[in-house]
Amino acid sequence: MPSTLRDLGENAVLERILATLCPAAPMLVGPGDDCAVVARDAAWDTLLKTDVVVEGIHFTRDTAPERIGRKALARAVSDIAAMGGIPEHALITLLVHPNRSVAAVEGIYKGISALAAQFGISIAGGETAALPYDGLVINVALTGRVEAGAAVLRSGGSPGDLIYVSGPLGGSFPSEHHLDFTPRIELARAILSAGIRPSAMMDLSDGVAADLPRLAAASRCGFEITPHLVPCNPGCTVEQALSDGEDYELLLTLPAEQSHLLSASNIKLFPIGVLTESPQNQLSGGWQHFSH
Repeated sequence: MPSTLRDLGENAVLERILATLCPAAPMLVGPGDDCAVVARDAAWDTLLKTDVVVEGIHFTRDTAPERIGRKALARAVSDIAAMGGIPEHALITLLVHPNRSVAAVEGIYKGISALAAQFGISIAGGETAALPYDGLVINVALTGRVEAGAAVLRSGGSPGDLIYVSGPLGGSFPSEHHLDFTPRIELARAILSAGIRPSAMMDLSDGVAADLPRLAAASRCGFEITPHLVPCNPGCTVEQALSDGEDYELLLTLPAEQSHLLSASNIKLFPIGVLTESPQNQLSGGWQHFSH
């Protein structure tokens, strides 16, 4: 009988937590996708997202504060992009040891503010608290909006749908892409504006090897990957492209009949495989919390 979080692993831990939650007030999409979705009005639905970065996992002690703050907000914005939405309001919670310098904290908020300005996000408030040990944790709660009924979920894929990624993968930490990536809001909105309707979509934070099985499982499908089609960053192997994580590209599926719409647009996506009938996992690797 598993007794620790490490014994269970991230996916099994989440399944147990979700099973204990009380039934929520009516919502369109609850836990288990990149964002929750709540009805707003006839025109828009509301997206709800929270995300956290932890020193020693998502950044190092010597990372520039501005880049830490930027990444903290950008991760949550990337999840809004994965739903096809537009970010709106953020609440920032900062947990930090009292010995951390004032200049460092100011730098964190400069980084947050710079990305917020880029995407038209208002910083609506937040919370600060002291950590009893030396470290730094930033949690971001973010709202967004998406056209009513138009949120793209992980669960809409079907056998035969083509699998795409939105850019080259791998080497995010040594290249520092994990700090400086641009959330794919504009690309996701351009895809929808072109009349292309992904059947399923999520952002790649843990790597294709971890995230594609999640998307396929949500869609009750299996998948097949064609390794030589996987776009790799310079110097990266296919294995690194699939497993390194922190790419923050979009992972999406399209019905084959929509491929002509993609060809007719100026949107560049990279086909890497197909969803299949049989639920199967031919990939291993990627980031799993509690297992590292």
